[in-house]
Amino acid sequence: MKNQNAYQKPVTLANILKFAVPTIAMTVFMSFYTMVDGLFVSNLIGTDALSAINLTAPVIQLVTAVSTMLATGGSAVIMKKMGEQKCGEAREDFTCLIVINVLAGLAMCAFGYRIMDRLFAGMHLSAGVAAYCTEYLSRYLLFTVPILLMNNFTLYMIAGEMASLSLICSVTGGVLNMALDYVFIAVFGMGIGGAAVATGLGYSVTAVVGSVVFSRKRSLLHFKKPVFRVRVLAGAAANGCSEMATALVTGIVTMMFNQAMLRFAGERGVAAVTIIMYVLMFASSLYTGYSYGVAPMLSYYYGEQNGTKLKKLVRTSLHVIACISVVTAAVSFILTGPLVSVFARPDDPVYDLAVTGNRICCAALLFIGFNIFMSGMFTALSNGAVSAVLAFSRSFVFMLVTMAVLPAILGISGIWLATPAAELMAFALSAAMFRKYRKRYGYGGL
Repeated sequence: MKNQNAYQKPVTLANILKFAVPTIAMTVFMSFYTMVDGLFVSNLIGTDALSAINLTAPVIQLVTAVSTMLATGGSAVIMKKMGEQKCGEAREDFTCLIVINVLAGLAMCAFGYRIMDRLFAGMHLSAGVAAYCTEYLSRYLLFTVPILLMNNFTLYMIAGEMASLSLICSVTGGVLNMALDYVFIAVFGMGIGGAAVATGLGYSVTAVVGSVVFSRKRSLLHFKKPVFRVRVLAGAAANGCSEMATALVTGIVTMMFNQAMLRFAGERGVAAVTIIMYVLMFASSLYTGYSYGVAPMLSYYYGEQNGTKLKKLVRTSLHVIACISVVTAAVSFILTGPLVSVFARPDDPVYDLAVTGNRICCAALLFIGFNIFMSGMFTALSNGAVSAVLAFSRSFVFMLVTMAVLPAILGISGIWLATPAAELMAFALSAAMFRKYRKRYGYGGL
């Protein structure tokens, strides 16, 4: 089949980048969805409103966690079946998982509204920041289902050799988000709620386009009468549980950062954390995009039992990740001032906090790429257990340890050091797991 030719080509850097570059660009633009909100909100409303966006992040992560699990895990299961030439069955499973995601989205939306008021009431925020939080999240939750469909269709477009279309959707959605942020906030005066609506509409582009594209039978993956298979759902959940864990614990860790900063530096500290998270998120999107791009190839070669291609793909990927890591860490450190000034003026107390924090936190970029790739690789190889251990340890266990110890000893500096220290610990664990399973999967050593 023509759609399968890309998987049958030799594994070269050029062919790998044909998969990865569109997804890297896509994830970079996807990171703009949140960053653009922060940019317009901080400059047109204020840093208190910027703090509110970060304070709502745990709820947003909770709402999307289930969809993230089914999207990443489902993609691995379905592409493995495609590699085994079970195309019809794979399409039935694909359709079924999309339906399940929609139902899960409706349930998570309702849950988000249920816990919203109690969550913010327990944070002891000022009245103004609490009002910003409620306004932003209440608008954002209206787009839960389109956002979940976007998460799914993004990965399935990549798996179905439509990475370029996924990129176009992401760019279009990002541009729409930026335009609507200005229109809703600066022109119509909709405030922080307008930023949430702009983000939701930007996400909806991929949801709408994906619904149309996957309805066409000429696509490698397309909708077919769904067949519910418990084993497939369980496999998708198991393979994607690491990504779900990452989404969940990211929300928890964000809450920990926020509480620590509220204690040491107040709501201005939360704004500084938000800025640094934007910088780390933007750089991490490069690694995430690359991992998303090569994941279908890993799954396909694993299903095909092609050890030669699998080994070469993994080895080349490690070299690519190493290069990106060094470049992003250096750029983030050198351009700390200009990056922070996009969100806070130099005369704002938030600026100095964020500059100091980013110069310390950017050390984490030396390890994040490897950690993201290792977790994604084991998911693609249908080893959800190892992937979950890596993701959960990195995102929660190590962060919990560093956040409990370092701020108590070093104060605010300890908060900034917590992320690099946790990523270094995760790097050691990832390297150990990589070495342990190299013979089982045949991808070789470093």
